[in-house]
Formats: sequence, C-alpha cells, structure tokens
Amino acid sequence: MNQPGAPAAQNPDRKVTLYRNGSIYTAADPFATAMVVDGDTVAWVGSEQAATSIADASMEVIDLRGALLAPGFVDSHVHLTETGVALAGLQLAHVRSAQQLLDAVAGASDGRIVVGHGWDETAWDDPRLPTLEELDRAAGGKEVYLSRIDVHSALVSPALVVSAGLTGRDGFGGTPHVVRDAHTAARRAARNFDDETRRAYQERALGEAAANGYVAVAEMAAPHISGRKDLQLADAWNRTGSMPLVLPYWGELASSEQHVRSIVDGLGSGVLGLAGDLNIDGSIGSRTAALRAEYSDAPGHQGNLYLSVDEAAAHLAACSLAGVQGGFHVIGDAGLDAALEALDVAAREIGEQRVRAAGHRFEHVELADQQAVERLARYSVTVSVQPGFDAAWGEAGGLYEKRLGERSKEMNAFASFYSNGVPIAFGSDSPVTPLRPWSSVRACLEHNNAKERISARAAFLGHTRAGWRATKNPNPLMGQLVPGAPASFAVWEVEELMVQVADSRVQSWSTDPRARTPLLPALDTGSDPVCLQTVRDGIELYSHGSLRA
Repeated sequence: MNQPGAPAAQNPDRKVTLYRNGSIYTAADPFATAMVVDGDTVAWVGSEQAATSIADASMEVIDLRGALLAPGFVDSHVHLTETGVALAGLQLAHVRSAQQLLDAVAGASDGRIVVGHGWDETAWDDPRLPTLEELDRAAGGKEVYLSRIDVHSALVSPALVVSAGLTGRDGFGGTPHVVRDAHTAARRAARNFDDETRRAYQERALGEAAANGYVAVAEMAAPHISGRKDLQLADAWNRTGSMPLVLPYWGELASSEQHVRSIVDGLGSGVLGLAGDLNIDGSIGSRTAALRAEYSDAPGHQGNLYLSVDEAAAHLAACSLAGVQGGFHVIGDAGLDAALEALDVAAREIGEQRVRAAGHRFEHVELADQQAVERLARYSVTVSVQPGFDAAWGEAGGLYEKRLGERSKEMNAFASFYSNGVPIAFGSDSPVTPLRPWSSVRACLEHNNAKERISARAAFLGHTRAGWRATKNPNPLMGQLVPGAPASFAVWEVEELMVQVADSRVQSWSTDPRARTPLLPALDTGSDPVCLQTVRDGIELYSHGSLRA
C-alpha cells in the first residue's frame, strides 16, 4: 500500500492511525517499526523511514517510544462472572491458616453473604480447615461461600447449608468443605444475582482482560456453573464492540444430533460449541480429578467420573453430526482414558473422519502419557491448557506433588503436545489463575519439567493465533499483524526484546536481527510488560495514561 491514508479520504468517518518508533511483531517484516490502522484493518507495516513519508494531518500519530505492538491475546478458558465476583470479593490466595481465613471473613463488609475466592490449604503451615461453628461465629451468622483456588469445592457456613439445602446432598459431610453436587448447589445459591449485578461482574472481568492485552476470551459456561442467562448476558457484550470479544461455549451434555441443535437454538446466542466445562472429572486440588491410581495423600480415593464413556461418546458423535465442536473438562489420567475411549466409540459409530472434522476440544488435560498424546493427535483434538497451573502448583513440594507424588512430574505436557502435532491453545481458567498473559507465556518457558518447556515464540502463538484456531475461526489472518488482517493488538512497555528458547543447553536468547525472527519481551527481568493500549477491530478497549502523554 503506497498511501495508507487514501481510503480514509474517501470515507471521513473511518479513522486512520499511524503507530511509529516502536517494534511491530509481524511476519510481514521482522524489522518493522511502524504500522497503519485504517478503520478496523491493518493497512500497512514497515520502516520508520517509510512512515515519515506517508504520515499526514488526517492520521492520528502515536509515538510508541520503543514500545512493542503485538497481536492481542486470546484467553482460551475463562469464567467472566466468577472472575468479577472474585475480583470484588475477599482475596484469599495469601491466607496461610484457618485463623487468617476466619479473620478475613470477620472483617468482611456488610451484606447478606460473604463471598471470597482463592484459599489453598496445601500452602498453609497447618492444613486444618475451619469448622462450621468457627465460620458461623466469624460471619456473625451470615451466609458464607468461599471458593477454593480451583473452584471445584468451597467452604460454606451453616446459614448457606440451610438456604442451599445441602443436608443430604452428595458432597456434604457435615463440615464446611463441600464438593460435587453439594458444591454445585452452594454455588448456585451464592450466585443468585439479578441481571444488573451479573452484568456488572462481567463488565469488571472484561475490563480486567482489556487492561491486560486480551482482545478475546472464551467463556466456558455450563449449567452447574452459571446457567443459560449468564451466557446470554456474556454474549450480549459483543454487541457493544467496546469490550474483548466473548467466545461463548456451553457445557451441556447432548444425546443426539437433534438434541445438539435444540440446545444451540435454545441458547439464542452465538454459541461456538457444546464444550468447555462439561465435566468428565474434577480437579487435583479438590481430589475430584479421576485417577488410575489413588491419590498419594488420600489412600483409597481415586477421584470422580461424572460422565460414562457411553454418555461422552454419544455427545461427541452428536456434536460431530451437527458440525458443532464438542468437548469436555478433563484433568485426571482416568478421566482422559474415558474421553479417549469415547472418541473411539464415536469414531466406530459415525466414522473417524467425521469426528476429526468437528475439531473437538478438551480442556486442561493435565495427566496425558505418550499414548494418550498420540490418540489426541489422531483425532485432531485441540487441548486448551493453563500454564499458570504448573507455575502455581508444579514446583517440588507443591500441591501436585502432595496429591500425586512422582506422577506430578509428568503433568501438563506442553512440549509433548507440540512435538506430536496436537493443536494447543493457552488460557488462564480465570479466576483460578489471573488474567496475566505474559506470566502465562513465562510459565511455558519455565515449566517445572524441563522436558516440557517450549519457546517464547511457541507460547506466544499459543496465546494468540492458536486461540482463534481453537474456535474454528475461518479467517487465517486472525492473530496476525499483516496487511488485511483485523486490527486487534496490544501495545506493551517493555524493558528489552529478544528471542527466547526453552532449551537450557543452548544460548536462550538473541537480539541478532539476522535471525529475522520477530522479537518478544525478555521475561526474565522479574516483572511483566505493562499494557499501554488494547485495540480490537480498530476500537480502543483500553488505554494507559502514558500512551499519548
């Protein structure tokens, strides 16, 4: 394009912006320092000298002052309302004892219910949980719902036990700690919001995403988490154009092609698939992930399977026939065994090619051996994984080792997925881990199992382009900054740019331009890059005060 501003002269309502004097992460030109956005499209990328020749008074010119401009992040697994609630409620990730947790509850502000998120007893000096009586005293008799860090269990007060009808439910044993059906009922009671409140929580979560460089988030709704209305409200944000794009999934089990179409039509929204948090099993932290062998710290206990192989197979076959993505939440190795057997059953029923063509996706997939990885590749199943899990719990002596012993060393097999051709996309599972994309990229480089580390470039692509591909988006330019691509990107203040690889045996970085590899932020500086601006389809979602200063 010789004159990027020319189209705007024909349509004065379309804004043209020239970004210059920075570093543009683009395959079109690894030395690019400038980019022109014309309306909702990348119109040009190139050098500073060329930018000088094309700049004119009709454009807004933004001096990047050395900042990095890169494709916007896509979070492949979030829960918007839960994230908003967690941001607004008690922050419990840093409590280190039952007493500290009780003190936090006692200090909570007025309201009919005390809500909080993030406690993890495996990080406490004494893992003893508070009693019902202690929680009741701390809360002054109010209802209390405190979700564990993995949101697969919670602590509840006697008042919530009564209002949610937990007595007699599976997963309630007369203590504050509730799992399975009792947890679902407790969460539903604690999340009984009106639409205005629900929208406010979602808006807070989307604002947090925009302020951290996300241009899209995959909302993983399900009947046991939030209900249809919650998903419909989340999808409605797409009509505003001023928030990260919501990519809606619904985790409801289907039994036939007709059933799939009935569910999708009944949602009345742009649902992308019947996948996400349709749970085959639970979580490692709450000991509900289904394992082949017992938990190391709970003899005789192997977790829970929530779906049978036949149910899962019928769901995959039905979704395949309807041309809709299907999939499951699956974490444990026995859970993955069930999901893979379901793929085999579905393939025998309707044909392997039909199953492959549907582009199904599995969430988390934390315990996958080599045979399982190869079977996932065979069926072209995308795995949506969370690097923050390994960073939080994969260290020596951490939660995973406490729960699983030696098995923990083989978890979250990122490099194995890549090397075997398994499509992979990254996310946070917010509020389980925070919306911090560069921390997630760093977790891929610093995986606690050195064999499963991947390069910064592979991790970055997994957080950007791969996120769009995981939704079967037909536009091959999504997640790229090349002429003709959607203008969806973020601007970052960075300390240093380099090429980083995951192999500790070789030099792990390079700034040599002869490599012709676009540079990414150095992630060993002790701090993350700061987001200065987030733009989706040419519309500014977030701007830091220093961007135009």
